[in-house]
Amino acid sequence: MAPKTAAGRSRVLAALHLLLLAPGLAAAFNYADALAKSIIFFEGQRSGKLPPGNRMAWRGDSGLKDGAQHNVDLVGGYYDAGDNVKFGLPMAFTTTMLAWSVADMGKFMGGELPHARSAVRWGADYLLKAATSTPGTLYVQVGDPNQDHRCWERPEDMDTPRSVYAVTADRPGSDVAAETAAALAASAVAFRRADPAYSSRLLGAAERAFELADRHRGSYSDGALSPAVCPFYCSYSGYQDELLWAAAWLHRASGNASFLSYVRANGMQLGAGDDDFSFSWDDKRAGTKVLLARGFLRRRLPGMQLYKAHSDSYICSLVPGTGSFQASQFTPGGLIYRGEGGSNMQYVTTATFLLVAPAELAAVARRQVDYILGKNPAGTSYMVGFGGRFPRRLHHRGASMPSVRAHPARIGCDEGFRYLHGGAPDANVLVGAVVGGPDARDGFVDDRDGYGQTEPATYINAPLVGALAYFAGTAKY
Repeated sequence: MAPKTAAGRSRVLAALHLLLLAPGLAAAFNYADALAKSIIFFEGQRSGKLPPGNRMAWRGDSGLKDGAQHNVDLVGGYYDAGDNVKFGLPMAFTTTMLAWSVADMGKFMGGELPHARSAVRWGADYLLKAATSTPGTLYVQVGDPNQDHRCWERPEDMDTPRSVYAVTADRPGSDVAAETAAALAASAVAFRRADPAYSSRLLGAAERAFELADRHRGSYSDGALSPAVCPFYCSYSGYQDELLWAAAWLHRASGNASFLSYVRANGMQLGAGDDDFSFSWDDKRAGTKVLLARGFLRRRLPGMQLYKAHSDSYICSLVPGTGSFQASQFTPGGLIYRGEGGSNMQYVTTATFLLVAPAELAAVARRQVDYILGKNPAGTSYMVGFGGRFPRRLHHRGASMPSVRAHPARIGCDEGFRYLHGGAPDANVLVGAVVGGPDARDGFVDDRDGYGQTEPATYINAPLVGALAYFAGTAKY
């Protein structure tokens, strides 16, 4: 827990001061360059009709008929990672975190702010269509993942079923609907000044998505959608955390006191009393508590002391020198490590984002950012295209195969596997992509078949955008 006395706080600040002066933090990276590349990555993950000037020039249009079989326009959005499916839950979380990055860290982005807003809008535009095209229905996925994963195809070539999945009052999905509400509300905050009319549309759609989520409760992975979303993006944490997360964002976006009342009335039932030490596309508890705690500190929101206490507990678990510090959460080289299977870097970037806002914790966050960018035992950057040494064999269909410009002829489903299993470097550089990263002992194998280490994902990059913006705007070179 947080230090309760002035002496305790002094000890923490002394520990942080030592961290700031440690030799491992002496050499700064070019955070502005890393920020720019982290945003360009999203242009490589776009689905739909690409706009003129799309900076990932090797990509082409894809998924141009998504939703057509249901007479609904579901063109656009993002592919989550190295495959060609549009999964709604991680896409919504990606959009939430991009929007939060713009809302809180946009002042540090300089010339990258328009690009960051474009990344938010690309996700928000799709979610807006998914949430408003059919009354009482939220479209939550395009693409059959089981069929997609049987092929290794460029998105421009894909011919696997573009099945459409939705949640309704009769087929509830409170988790994905509430996360969509959070994404739309956060995006409304991000565009409040830049485009007030668009912000208002986003907020209205967010409120309707939240109503669907709250009135018709149930997890989307417990019902008929389970074969399509599990084990890919099962809602392992349940839907309660998303309801609280969405209400917190709706309060911030609207200022409507009813959402704060909802948090107070339902918080304990929805997990406010639980300490949790990871923050991800699945589990929003830590992020919600930090969001509400910041509201308590900035605007003295009444009744939020519980969230402040739990936020402190989470933050202090990551800070050496505090009584709550959990050394077992780190690799020998100093990277946060959750050991929860799959991509570990997603937990690193979310934690780093939550750490970066208080100035006295910036040193802790910067250690994680510097590890990602190359100050680590392997001496490699885990961001593609940054530095002289970075992963060259991504578990990513589009990056691994010749582009449609270089190889206009179609590359079929089975033919593509020679690129998956081949040892040649990627044909295309997926600039800015951050991969799953090293293991618990800081070991990393640049092997396309090792998806846990070499697959990038939008929800890894999205929180990192905010952290990099902070350091790009405040670092002294």
